[in-house]
Amino acid sequence: MSALLTHPELTACRRLFLRNHELAVHIGVHDFEHGAPQRIRFNVDLYVPLAQSTPTADALDEVVDYDFIRHTIAQRVARGHIELQETLADDLLRAMLAHPKVRAARVSTEKPDVYPDCEAVGVEVFGIKEATA
Repeated sequence: MSALLTHPELTACRRLFLRNHELAVHIGVHDFEHGAPQRIRFNVDLYVPLAQSTPTADALDEVVDYDFIRHTIAQRVARGHIELQETLADDLLRAMLAHPKVRAARVSTEKPDVYPDCEAVGVEVFGIKEATA
């Protein structure tokens, strides 16, 4: 992740993050995963240009509100059963990048209860918007 902080298109960005947000999610491809929610841990980084996120009036509308991240996750999860973590992460990445102030985003999802011999299994995706003139 530290390499992202020095990416030339992100050096003039502020990084907002949500760490280890947990929700019960209906997810999984196996029969035993249908019907009961599983614990999913979400981590999100948003990269917002300083020019669009440096408050001058100390007002919330000058920045990206953290509630946007939580609300976006909750909306996607509420749509119903998801087969794959890859689908969930991709959907969330697209939604994060749709925010007009967000330049880039990183989204990871983890299932911490799948195997007894590891902390979690998961997936991570990163996306950056093409520069506009």
